Amino acid sequence: MSVYEERKEDLERYEFMMGRERGRLAVTMDCITDALVLVGQHGVYCQSARQLGKPAMDIQLITKSLTDAKELISSVLELKSRA
Repeated sequence: MSVYEERKEDLERYEFMMGRERGRLAVTMDCITDALVLVGQHGVYCQSARQLGKPAMDIQLITKSLTDAKELISSVLELKSRA
């Protein structure tokens, strides 16, 4: 099933509120947030042997990449709202 089918209601709601491009970016932010939650849960169980109390290095890198992607998308949403 495609993302357009899986997230149809969210896409319709956000596209109606924000326009097509910004609405799709907002749904993308939701997808990334969901991924961050899953990675965070996984990080609780996959602890680093070198850094006690921290997730394994691969989990840290995935979290950073997803957080960076959210920041970039957020900046585009902000630019579009000013225009």
